[in-house]
Parts: sequence; C-alpha cells; structure tokens
Amino acid sequence: MAARTESVNPKKWLNAFLGVVGVTAVLTAILRLQSRRQSLPCPAWLTVLLENPYMNSVAGADKILDRMALEPGMKVLDVGCGPGRLTIPAARRVGPTGTVTALDIQPEMLHRLQDRIVTQGLTNIQTIQAGAGEGKMPVNTFDRAMLVTVLGEIPDRQKALTEIFAALKPNGVLSITEALPDPHYQSPTQLQKLTQAAGFKEQSCTGSWVAFTMNFVKPGGQAS
Repeated sequence: MAARTESVNPKKWLNAFLGVVGVTAVLTAILRLQSRRQSLPCPAWLTVLLENPYMNSVAGADKILDRMALEPGMKVLDVGCGPGRLTIPAARRVGPTGTVTALDIQPEMLHRLQDRIVTQGLTNIQTIQAGAGEGKMPVNTFDRAMLVTVLGEIPDRQKALTEIFAALKPNGVLSITEALPDPHYQSPTQLQKLTQAAGFKEQSCTGSWVAFTMNFVKPGGQAS
C-alpha cells in the first residue's frame, strides 16, 4: 500500500503562527502593565517568552557567552537563571574545571533546570533558591556574573547589583543583556546609573537598542 501523504496548507500554518505571535504579544503586554505596579519574575509557565526562535536570534546563548569572554575553568554566577537557557551552555563552555552557580527565586524554574542537568549529565552546576539582594551569594568567588533579561524583575535592583559586586572577584565582569519586548526592559542609561552606584566600571556595549549586552568590571583594587 502506498504511503499516504498530506498536503500542507500554507494559509493554515500562517494563521497558526500568527496566533502564537498574537498570544505572546498579549501576554507580554499584560506583564508590562503589571511591571509598572511592581517587579515580578517571569512565571515558570511563561518560559516561551524566554526560550523561542526570536530570543535565540537576538540574544542567543553563544552570542552572550562570547560577549562576556567566557573561558574554560571560570566560575560563573547566573542570576535569575530560569530554566537554564544560559546555565547549560555556560556549564559546557567552562568545562569540568569550571563551575556555574544558578540562582533563581522560583522553585519551579530550578526544578526545570535540575531536570535538564540530570538529562544532560552535567556535574559542574549548583543551584541556589533565592532572590538577588538577599545575601545568599558567596563573596569574592566568581569570574563572571550574568543577568539576562532579568534585572528589571528584581524589586531592589541597587541592592542586587551591590551583592553581585561583592560576589565577583576583583577584575570580575558582570554581563547584562536586555532585549525587547521584555516588559522589564532596562535601557543602557538606566544600567549605567545603577551599576556605577554599585561600584562597577563600564567595559563595553554590544548590540542595538532592540537587544544589547553591556559588560561592567569590578575594579581590581576593590576587594569586598
């Protein structure tokens, strides 16, 4: 019996795609309105806003890790790690001689990350359930720290950045990535003011207003 083939209806698939885009736009708009009242983390059931072809194109993991010059053997802090979109690639890049500490306030996000860690057989990742600014980060420990579309979700951004500053080694780098249409999007000007107040010095800015990465260094003479 000949195999049955089904023709693809371009209009049907286009409508489905537009439907997904529409739903995502509505959810993003709702989050943006809520964020004007209070800082809220992206809920675990909305990880589609974090992991999708658009985010991978404008703020993909490899692109971000390249911008922060992540190398084998480094110790990395992933603040607001979510389900591990950056955590897993970072762990692979630093290799068995490096480590990644993934911090998130939501247990659901960490459960998803733990599943991925087990599935992929990684042994150089540890997790911390806490919010940035709660004092749970080890001091003078990390070569790199990253905040990827998460800073605006933190209620006390200044306190969080001060804690990250203390967690980095002297000459350590904080890499912050922002991308539209994130409802908590932070502009380069906002980042410059916040990081300078925490003690950081701007090192570089890469990308465009749609999606960019800014790196900030902890000056070498300032141990916490």
